[in-house]
Amino acid sequence: MNIIETHQLSRRYGRADALHGLDLSVPQGSIFAFIGPNGAGKTTTIKVLMNLLEPTSGSARVLGVDSRKLTPRERRQIGYVSENQKLPEWMTVDQLMRYCRPFYPTWDIDLETKLMRQFELPKDRQLKHLSRGMLMKAALLSSLAYRPRLLVLDEPFSGLDPLVRDEFIKGALEVSQQEEWTIFISSHDINEVEQLADWVGIIDSGRLNLAEPIADLQGRFRRIEVTAGGEELALAELPETWLEVERVDNFLRAIETRYTDESFAACRRGRFAQLEITAKPMTLREIFVVVARVNRSNANLAVR
Repeated sequence: MNIIETHQLSRRYGRADALHGLDLSVPQGSIFAFIGPNGAGKTTTIKVLMNLLEPTSGSARVLGVDSRKLTPRERRQIGYVSENQKLPEWMTVDQLMRYCRPFYPTWDIDLETKLMRQFELPKDRQLKHLSRGMLMKAALLSSLAYRPRLLVLDEPFSGLDPLVRDEFIKGALEVSQQEEWTIFISSHDINEVEQLADWVGIIDSGRLNLAEPIADLQGRFRRIEVTAGGEELALAELPETWLEVERVDNFLRAIETRYTDESFAACRRGRFAQLEITAKPMTLREIFVVVARVNRSNANLAVR
């Protein structure tokens, strides 16, 4: 079951298209990282999902309901934390929690107490006197304590120091692992979401480049290096699934987008039998950079 689905979702601001025919599926129970550069369309997508913006065309469904028809019943099952979120700064942390509790029948006082302690939040301090990191943790606490089915995080790491980021990630992970929650996290901080997510969608210029489990994505991408000794390497003989091929003298480097142990073994037995060839794993950040470059060259089918 998918907890978020969009079909040909588009959003236009005046003459500028922020989203172009977005088809996105977020499986229930996943921790889905929605990554892309600034201005890629991440926040616009989330605002449409949360019914803060209406789509220009296409549709979006959240918890099985059209995003334009979300009722209080669905909203009580969604947690939302944004980098630009406004909190009532005159309140103390404790007052914020007491204010939020009545809106959510599923509010868990024990979980609130546990997270308050884990995040080291000062209950009696006004929000306006908290650091940005503490404010983000207070917002996260107010969105976790009622155990939402879906937690939406829009650029939650922006401006946070490494320690606070780790605490934020740990808190979200611990709670999500207790039951089948779904986390949809939008970020351009790829190193951080790689620790957190098991699915990834890459968006650029309002278009979805790919969406799949991170393990599958990293499994099929490899950095290939070939040393030919005294032989010349014929580019025409290279596999079609290799991208960004670079050759200097008798050394060649490329990105394999459909790696399997079997296909690599076949290469070593076949066209590269007399050559030294290696295949090295790639980080999510390295894959993201390759995908972004390839798609901006209008060759997006090669990386799917």
